[in-house]
Amino acid sequence: MLTEHSVASAVPVVMTLAGHDPTGGAGIQADSEAIASQGCHAVSVITCLTVQDTRNVQRIEPLADYLIEQQAEALLADMPIAAFKIGLLGSVEVVQAVHRILLQAPDVPVILDPVLAAGGGKDFANAQLLGAIREYLLPLTTLLTPNVPEATQLAVRGEALDEQAFSLLDQGCEYVLLTGTHAETERVENALYGDGKRLRTWLWERLPETYHGSGCTLASACAANLAKGMEMSKAVAAAQAYTWGSLQAGRKIGRGQWMPDRFYWTK
Repeated sequence: MLTEHSVASAVPVVMTLAGHDPTGGAGIQADSEAIASQGCHAVSVITCLTVQDTRNVQRIEPLADYLIEQQAEALLADMPIAAFKIGLLGSVEVVQAVHRILLQAPDVPVILDPVLAAGGGKDFANAQLLGAIREYLLPLTTLLTPNVPEATQLAVRGEALDEQAFSLLDQGCEYVLLTGTHAETERVENALYGDGKRLRTWLWERLPETYHGSGCTLASACAANLAKGMEMSKAVAAAQAYTWGSLQAGRKIGRGQWMPDRFYWTK
């Protein structure tokens, strides 16, 4: 929460609360690169430490809830936060800590990327964690950015994708951007939902590789665009175009998934 010493920032500040990925492909580093690439300043709150490579995650170690809160409170007292981006949570206690942080800035947009599994397949969420996300975070979420498996896990009703998106809106999210990278379709279909209906659909060429941190990139770009004051549909459209470009320019650095080039546009 801002104090009497609050200052206006010439550059929108986005707080990312996410895990640390040592590869730099996902998590805090991916968020920071995407946010900076969109012309905002990223400040970071580490929620979990991880042991991983570009193939899979070997271990997740959530931080103590008081450390997460202290990181965020120091930043909230020092600078104006224009958007929150939330990624890997790791435990019910972390979810509850993030909930308490968000309550300190109730008018700031919240972009939640529900990271429930690694690209290599390792699950991050059990029933208790899913329940905590539904209870504590979805009612505070401005934009939820699930892929198909994540929407299926978080929605409390519906078999069709539209029904699951409507369920997530009813669970408290203001908007849902459902991404189709995991669907078996020729082209990737992303759809934005809000106000109880499907608002807009985008179709993207399906690229040949799999990428480490694509969801982080998309959600962070959405957060940055919203922090700059863009209207939701325009913010989401611009974030998708940026993310697709970063994937198309991606590079194979490790032995597993490719890495997005989040500064491709500078070359």
